[in-house]
Amino acid sequence: MTLIKSISGIRGTIGGLPGEGLTPQDVVKFTAAYAVWARERHPAVPKLRIVVGRDARLSGQMVNKLVTATLTGMGMEVTDIGLATTPTTELAVVAEKAQGGIILTASHNPKQWNALKLLNEEGEFLNEAEGKRVLDLAEANEFNFAGVDQLGEILYSDYSDFHIQKVLELKLVDVEAIRAANFCIAIDAVNSVGGVVVPRLLKALGVQSVVEIHCDPTGNFAHSPEPLPENLIETAITMQKTGADLCFVVDPDVDRLAIISEDGSMFNEEYTLVAVADYVLAHTPGNTVSNLSSSRALLDVSEKYGVTYTPSAVGEVNVTRAMKDTQAVIGGEGNGGVIYPESHYGRDALVGIGLFLTHLAKSGMKCSELRKIYPAYFMAKKKIELAAGIDLEAILLKMKSKYGKEKITDVDGVRIDFEREWVHLRKSNTEPIIRIYSESSSIERANLLADKIIMEVKNLID
Repeated sequence: MTLIKSISGIRGTIGGLPGEGLTPQDVVKFTAAYAVWARERHPAVPKLRIVVGRDARLSGQMVNKLVTATLTGMGMEVTDIGLATTPTTELAVVAEKAQGGIILTASHNPKQWNALKLLNEEGEFLNEAEGKRVLDLAEANEFNFAGVDQLGEILYSDYSDFHIQKVLELKLVDVEAIRAANFCIAIDAVNSVGGVVVPRLLKALGVQSVVEIHCDPTGNFAHSPEPLPENLIETAITMQKTGADLCFVVDPDVDRLAIISEDGSMFNEEYTLVAVADYVLAHTPGNTVSNLSSSRALLDVSEKYGVTYTPSAVGEVNVTRAMKDTQAVIGGEGNGGVIYPESHYGRDALVGIGLFLTHLAKSGMKCSELRKIYPAYFMAKKKIELAAGIDLEAILLKMKSKYGKEKITDVDGVRIDFEREWVHLRKSNTEPIIRIYSESSSIERANLLADKIIMEVKNLID
């Protein structure tokens, strides 16, 4: 059993002993702590409203009942939007004029995991100080629950069509161009909420032929839910048999977007943002942002349009902060997370689909041809499992010292930039692992670099 308490939220495996897994007791404690934080943030609001949405994982209904009951027990009104994507929940917070939101999803983690992802009144993730305050309140375990006359109520709503309409209203989403392209589009939603909303979006965008793969939202994920190439081999084979022009793949909460081209090749999730940014910058000059673990291809595209690219620490809240600071018009993360401020400051696969399909339709190219116009970089994404008691900071310091003659960036772990390639080491906020990302001119070189660094780290651990 695992329970990870971080500023990003509370994530863990279902079951086990309190404090060792995401048990009902832990769900109630952290939800109550969040409610206290929200009340501190909005002392003048007599009855706070919190939006709650969830993905389709097996524990979703159980966790949802605990969260919504706890919030009403803290005297708060709840808008329960049921099965909803992470970006849908973010949009609903603003639309409801709520004081916050909780998304029940463990994102790309396997089905035994679930999590509470916490939002502020702007539908954005809490920053470091705010997240720490919630953790401190939970640790204190002192909650003043409402009396019987002050209990909150639960209202139920569905915001999926609202989200779809917001995508259709974006100026750079051209429904007529998409319809005229007469696309056949496949979608792999890994048996989660994307299977409900993405086919509806595609139809609304004018796609007449939609091939659904793993779209029944059972929560029994058909394959590993992280949309990486090694997890999508069977999906690529299936979509090729259908003759689809491309296949969109989303993670369980639909904030990440991967693409498989018509020939079965991976467009590469790193290039989802790159392609969308190319289209956006061609029509809206402005700056760009991505995190330190993302491909340098976004830098190349930014230089093409003469705009400024800024790298940020990993984490959506860090990317959005940098985007606001630099007034970026497009940004995100290389894991397929597109953030388009014209819509909202959150990774949104639905927005990514609308922009990408418009770009592809107007280009007149096949998906595989579009991919070839971008720089040929290759990235290896690996990880090292962490045992209890490992002093990660000491390891990172030693790696910085070892490669002190190279360009070092340490705002988030350690990134080492060599002349034509780079490697980034950082501790995950959501899993007990060190992530090792490397990029080079070929996948072989990227793997060699990553494996070399992994061996050096393991030697330090041993």
